[in-house]
Amino acid sequence: MKLSPRRGFSLVELLVVIAIIGILVSLLLPAVQNARESARRIGCKNNLKQIGLALANYASAFGCLPASGIVAPSKGLYDPRSGLQFSWLVQILPQLEQQALHDKFDPNRTVFQQIGDPQAIHVPTLMCPSDSARDLEFADYDLTGGRSFAKGNYAAFVSPYHVENQNRFPGAIVSGGRQTYDAITDGLSNTLCVSEVLTRWHAQDQRGAWVLPWNGSSQIAFDMHDLVHPVNYSSSGYAADPQYVGLAQAPNNRGPNVDMLYRCPDPVDAQMNKMPCNEWLAGTTREYLSAAPRSHHPGGVCVLFLDGRVGFIRNTVDQIAMAYMIYIKDGKTIEIGDHVF
Repeated sequence: MKLSPRRGFSLVELLVVIAIIGILVSLLLPAVQNARESARRIGCKNNLKQIGLALANYASAFGCLPASGIVAPSKGLYDPRSGLQFSWLVQILPQLEQQALHDKFDPNRTVFQQIGDPQAIHVPTLMCPSDSARDLEFADYDLTGGRSFAKGNYAAFVSPYHVENQNRFPGAIVSGGRQTYDAITDGLSNTLCVSEVLTRWHAQDQRGAWVLPWNGSSQIAFDMHDLVHPVNYSSSGYAADPQYVGLAQAPNNRGPNVDMLYRCPDPVDAQMNKMPCNEWLAGTTREYLSAAPRSHHPGGVCVLFLDGRVGFIRNTVDQIAMAYMIYIKDGKTIEIGDHVF
């Protein structure tokens, strides 16, 4: 019996099949990536929702919101690097179902003198799935004595102006006297409370170090200057200065006003990673503290309002409106519109 020869695919046929597969993959890949990012954003929003519930439970238990940082008492400028230096996130650990971790902190020692290094522990609820903070730590011989601090992805809006001015122009969470809900005269639903921040691989970059009550670590400020009232604590009020539109720390800001840190290692790399920074320097024009909310979500950042609602602020948000959403007692009703959700 004569067998017919076996016929395989020709080279042209194989190339056509490979080309078709390539086209299908190129069509499907963006959809897969979008689905993954959507899942990550949901996870990040869930974390913010948990932080909102923790803040509400803390306020219910203690009759006030947590202090932005446990530092040396002052009615004037807030000094992040004074006192015990526990952040507001350390204070709400029991409400985040992290009582065991909270108990590891000794309230009679500074964060740089803790036994067992609880400050180096990563908390899953404080990490957005879109970032890679899981194994990142902040450590600096001069700033932390070589102690390592775990990084996370959430920081409180402490002022529409600068971090050091939070006692003068307060956000929802500030130092000094711990605020009650009654102090939020603009209404809880109109007040921005917490946002995402990004971390960076460099160990000397303080951004995201959740235990520290520092700028870019667990606190951020919008840097929209005041138009009318001098920063001398002799008067009250806040009026956003339109001249600073374009200079404020809008979501994912890349300049000209960059994150002010105590150390800005490898600034070229920071710029390339869309996280530009500069070093704070006393007695110069760089003696101020502000940092932008940041995320890897396309177009903006996830945020928490003080009433527990989670939203999304676009990079193109009206900067005057955002300043008034951070300040707690300007008496203005902000139409949020398309900038959220």
